Amino acid sequence: MVHLVYCENIGVTGKRVLDKINSGIKTMVVRGAAGRKIPHSRVFEGEMLYFMEKGTAKISTKAIVKSVQNYVKLTDDEIVKVLADNQDKLNLTEKQKIRWHKKCLCLIEFQNVTAITPALDFDHQGNMDDWFMIEKIDDVVVGTSIPYTYQKSKF
Repeated sequence: MVHLVYCENIGVTGKRVLDKINSGIKTMVVRGAAGRKIPHSRVFEGEMLYFMEKGTAKISTKAIVKSVQNYVKLTDDEIVKVLADNQDKLNLTEKQKIRWHKKCLCLIEFQNVTAITPALDFDHQGNMDDWFMIEKIDDVVVGTSIPYTYQKSKF
């Protein structure tokens, strides 16, 4: 399984999320919700992450999953602790800490970040989320894409 991750393109500090990933100051991403939501418990060490910036149609970076932490039913104090304990890898702004203050968290650490040159053209389809689980990246690339059915994203 490979994963396509949308990254925010506006940062409070002026540094975009993808810029932080490419420069090496961000080596972990987080996804969270009130209940379990993709990618919680569905991403594993050794799988490939592909990154693209929201508002673009370019898949420009890839990395390999190094480790995964999944949490459920966290208290407010536990949420703060998990995010703080991983802040050196997450590199979150204060606004992002508030956004990811969720009871269910999935933290994905990655390594071997590589730019994709030239960037791949993303074939956007309706109702797509900010994290996609697919068999291969070609499934969402212009010219080779297939209809995205969310079949692999169901719990």
